[in-house]
Amino acid sequence: MPHFKAIFWDSDGTLVDTEFLYFQSSKMTLAEAGISLSENWYINETLKKGTSVFELARQAGKGESDIARLRHLRNTVYRKNLLSKVTILDGVVETLEGLYGKVLMAVVTSAIPDEFDLIMQKTGLRKYFDFVLTSGDVSRVKPDPEPYLTAWKMSGFKKEECLAVEDTERGVVAAKAAGLVCFACPQKLTRTNDFSAADRTIANVREILNYFPSLH
Repeated sequence: MPHFKAIFWDSDGTLVDTEFLYFQSSKMTLAEAGISLSENWYINETLKKGTSVFELARQAGKGESDIARLRHLRNTVYRKNLLSKVTILDGVVETLEGLYGKVLMAVVTSAIPDEFDLIMQKTGLRKYFDFVLTSGDVSRVKPDPEPYLTAWKMSGFKKEECLAVEDTERGVVAAKAAGLVCFACPQKLTRTNDFSAADRTIANVREILNYFPSLH
């Protein structure tokens, strides 16, 4: 059994139930511009590959100034939704409580810094983590390995001592490209993602506690 000394957590869809909120916010924003965003497209392009929903706007002939306006509107809608609807996923608090102080823990997310801060303020989860990396801390986001390589270097541990926890295909791809062990914990919108590259697929993050027998 691996002896993990650090756990790198994805945020959206892994710690908090925000993937559908992001989809809804994007869908509503694009609809105002006469562009249809289907759940199937979002799952297969955004969640699997990391493709921006605003590629649909480009394909519809929208210019960069229009896209910038739409992105600002989507972010405004999303933040409003976060203020009222963000919830912690089942098993997360129990797992973080069990691991807190016994293993280094960090968040590695592609989220915009102020949106991530809002999520942490609403949920109170920030106290569990030694450090966080958002899109504002790297030049390339998932599926690029840069975020996880950065986290690994900051941890000071060997790669085999670091575990990444992800809910999307693009997140697993990023973690494995960085040479890390990765567990996939799919949620409703990501169940059809390809997790064949993951070292293990789990049904609930509570299962991670089984890899720390000294905690029991």
